[in-house]
Amino acid sequence: MGMTRITLAAVTLWLGAAALGAYAPQDAQQRPPVIRSGTDTVRVFVTVTDRDGRIVTNLTQDQFEIRDEGRPQPITLFDNSPRPIELIVMLDVSGSMEGNLGLLRASARRLFAGLSEDDVARVGTFGNDITISETWTRDVGALDAALPTTIESTASTPLWRALDEAIQAFDEASDRRRVVVVLSDGYDSGPMFGRRYITQGQAIDRAREHDVMVYGIGLRSRGARPRVGLGQGGLSAAMRDDEPDPGLARAALETGGGYSDVRPGNDLGAAFASIIAELHSQYLVGFEPPKRDGKKHDISVRVAGRGLEPRARTSYVAPRG
Repeated sequence: MGMTRITLAAVTLWLGAAALGAYAPQDAQQRPPVIRSGTDTVRVFVTVTDRDGRIVTNLTQDQFEIRDEGRPQPITLFDNSPRPIELIVMLDVSGSMEGNLGLLRASARRLFAGLSEDDVARVGTFGNDITISETWTRDVGALDAALPTTIESTASTPLWRALDEAIQAFDEASDRRRVVVVLSDGYDSGPMFGRRYITQGQAIDRAREHDVMVYGIGLRSRGARPRVGLGQGGLSAAMRDDEPDPGLARAALETGGGYSDVRPGNDLGAAFASIIAELHSQYLVGFEPPKRDGKKHDISVRVAGRGLEPRARTSYVAPRG
């Protein structure tokens, strides 16, 4: 059987078919024992899909290969059972989302409904301000109460600053895996007077350093609105308003998450539901870092099996010492 490399196209395969057509997991009595290792183990969560985009959950350890800077590494950690999750949902409440508030609220509830008894979540919004609910909970009523109820028509889109703040809001003492889901319909608004500015690269670096997986949903649901009196720059901004920031797809690719464009007529709720279904259907594969140099290392995952596509993060920061 051949080995299949991670591809950018695989990033979008999880939507819809991933949740609805997942392969049935192995019976609990047939699962191989979980292999565990030391505290410095590099943990890599891997989503595997077949050629039809369906999630595959019954693979064994010997079908996986992981490489650090191109060199195969011995697998010291393997587990294909669902792992508890800490999830922060960051919702764009910029002015262009004003007509989508009801859709946003109803769709987010689909994600909350899929949380397992060991998962916890918080809800965040980003517009003129960035807010994140204070309490980790799996109570659907509490999460629903944290959803936005209004959107300011003049609010901006501090996309990367919002992602950065979400990453810093995780419980460092928790053993749960860390995931941020970002829904946005536009480009990052750029530097703002009096506000800390975070670039796309800085946000991705922060996710890498804190072992956070990012999922992005780019909402395409309205035409660009004219901006009067802003000249050529305003016209350019208006044209970009009708498309999500492409950096969201890059953040998802590099951190091992998934990304999808949701266009008019698509089911936004299904996109949210697919994310939580995928998170409960991943493999945990780990290895000991060959160098403890505190530097970024590129990694790749391969899976033996015809037509199988693995998706996982593409790098990690090695421990020091």
